[in-house]
Amino acid sequence: MTRSLLQRRLVDASDRLKRLRAELAVTEEQLVFLEDEAEEARMRALVAETPLTDAEARDARRHADALSRHRDALILSTTGLEREQDALLDRMSAELSAR
Repeated sequence: MTRSLLQRRLVDASDRLKRLRAELAVTEEQLVFLEDEAEEARMRALVAETPLTDAEARDARRHADALSRHRDALILSTTGLEREQDALLDRMSAELSAR
């Protein structure tokens, strides 16, 4: 692989990693909020003991769980991109050493 192609791929991986990390930070902030909301809804449902509050608590929990799965997917994507970036850097280093 040519050096310029390696550099382009490295820059691309770096840009994607920055975007994923920014999205992950926002998602984690939102998840804290949704987890709090789900817990409050659960407590209201326990106190009120009505079908409506039970449904609201389940709905709030589903939203928090969905965002948690999204966060987990972002973490996996970030980890994969970090591995790709490391491999590209290793390859570039190897090519420079071979010269």
